[in-house]
Amino acid sequence: MQDTRPLLLHSDFPPLERGQLETLQVNLGYLCNMSCAHCHVNAGPSRTELMTAETVELVLQVLDTTGVQCLDLTGGAPELNPQFRRLVTGARERGVRVIDRCNLTVLFEPGQADLAEFLAHYQVEVVASLPCYLESNVEQQRGKGAYSDSINAIRLLNELGYGSEPSLQLNLVYNPVGAVLPPPQEGLQADYQRELSQRFGIRFNQLFTITNMPISRFGATLLAQGQFHDYMKLLRDNFSEANLFGLMCRSLLSVDWQGYVYDCDFNQMLDMPLLASDRRRHISDLLSDLNPQGWPITTGEHCFGCTAGQGSSCGGALDD
Repeated sequence: MQDTRPLLLHSDFPPLERGQLETLQVNLGYLCNMSCAHCHVNAGPSRTELMTAETVELVLQVLDTTGVQCLDLTGGAPELNPQFRRLVTGARERGVRVIDRCNLTVLFEPGQADLAEFLAHYQVEVVASLPCYLESNVEQQRGKGAYSDSINAIRLLNELGYGSEPSLQLNLVYNPVGAVLPPPQEGLQADYQRELSQRFGIRFNQLFTITNMPISRFGATLLAQGQFHDYMKLLRDNFSEANLFGLMCRSLLSVDWQGYVYDCDFNQMLDMPLLASDRRRHISDLLSDLNPQGWPITTGEHCFGCTAGQGSSCGGALDD
């Protein structure tokens, strides 16, 4: 697989500083039951990297030390880490909001029969990948059978109150198919709600549109198809300064499966450490009241993906 990292490290992207820390985004490992074409962490069934119980305990200690009120769990499929439920339970006992970035199909994996009930019991917010409401587009990105499993998973979550009960938030994620920017989020959300309701009677709260990042598996595809430079030009040509203030890296810290800390999940995958120094900072550093507010953010060419057009973040468009 070709690597876009050398093409992204040096950039004239505007300098940024960190604001108040609000969210700890924790990658529990790269193990996943799927291998999606747009995946920026190159996750899959053969990956063995998983966060340990010791590091999970450090995460919980950091929640106590920093007062962070949102724990955002990602992967891979975070639910496949044996420590997932311990982390969720510990965070919710502390009154911390928990987000599970779920691929939906994991609900039907062996050993996960009660996963949906567990998520509902602890009022975990589910942010679920459904790259399109059309079956052909979903299976192009995620593989054969992914669409029907995803629809059945949403139905299961709906039966438990997700999408209707205020305490059970279900948000869907759209990624474009190919080297294009997402369409306007508000209009696409209306399309999703209409189509999914009419076809399947299912419901959700919000749709998040997220720009594909030119790194890892998607970046390699761009290089292989000779589209990388055109895609980067598209991102740069659609740069919007108005999106700079709302960038997720200003209020979020990303933690990898080993406990090392980065400005965002994308920097994590490009091995661009916090403060761009040779010394990688570990989550244990946060236990000594480390306050990153005001620190410079490590940037690269990929950052234009978050500022292009309507902007992009883990919570969808920035200007919607």
